[in-house]
Amino acid sequence: MPPIPVPHIESNILTVTNLRKSFNSAGASSVVIDDLSFALRRGECYGLLGPNGAGKTTTLRLCLGLITADSGEITLAGHAIPSQARSARLRVGVVPQADNLDPDFTVSENLQVFGRYFGIGDAEIRARIPMLLEFSNLTAKKDARISELSGGMRRRLTLARALINDPDLLFMDEPTTGLDPQARHMIWERLKMLLSQGKTIFLTTHFMDEAERLCDRLAVVDHGRKIAEGTPRNLIAEHIEAEVVEVYGENAKAWVEAAGKHNSVRIEISGETAFCYTDDAQLLLQELQVTNGVRYIHRPASLEDLFLKLTGREMRD
Repeated sequence: MPPIPVPHIESNILTVTNLRKSFNSAGASSVVIDDLSFALRRGECYGLLGPNGAGKTTTLRLCLGLITADSGEITLAGHAIPSQARSARLRVGVVPQADNLDPDFTVSENLQVFGRYFGIGDAEIRARIPMLLEFSNLTAKKDARISELSGGMRRRLTLARALINDPDLLFMDEPTTGLDPQARHMIWERLKMLLSQGKTIFLTTHFMDEAERLCDRLAVVDHGRKIAEGTPRNLIAEHIEAEVVEVYGENAKAWVEAAGKHNSVRIEISGETAFCYTDDAQLLLQELQVTNGVRYIHRPASLEDLFLKLTGREMRD
């Protein structure tokens, strides 16, 4: 008896190659995505970080086939996008920036109705709903209207809804924006649970601690271009000194003006705070301890330091 062939499964569940997208406004063309390439491995959490207007949400919409690129190639779950987007989206879950739950339905009814979009039978959907309610800690709210839910509850329901089709890949666009710390931590816990079950997550976020906690790898994008990619720890080590001393207080400005003698220290000013980056902060700390009128915080370099160095500290609209 000949051996049964084993189907080939691509190691990358999403591949984006040389993607470019522009929009026309007031007769002028504006490039939003500029020669962007990256790939998601199955079972990882991949983050896309960037300032406002960097092209993160546009990238997600392109990957889902909701808009069409000017050029480049996208393969999602083995399907070419956008020509086979409908088939690809059957294996995908989406958590958008803003909750778009149906206020006319209860918690359970929102899950029931959404499952039908994937062609899942009502009996199978009903069998899945209790597990999803338990996963999102909403069992006690199964008959509640959306207006009765807190922001954190609505966010957890949106996540549960995205799982109704048991997707291989979750697209999550700033999933914890607007949530209090308790709700954010609960969402993080649930996402880690999904990763442990072999799901893949594509995450955009403005919270650097969120990306550092969840992402196996990430890319930093600005003006539609990828400017860095790697694991959070490796990126920090590659681009940022090991230690940071934040100096502030009434005499901080005078101290900074005299701090040029510290050749091993890189200083960035933001508002009334001086951020001092160094690989050895010992001498700097000894000096600050005997300097009047300054206060300081000593900490290891973080993903936020990396982000600000690569994209700048100026505000973006």
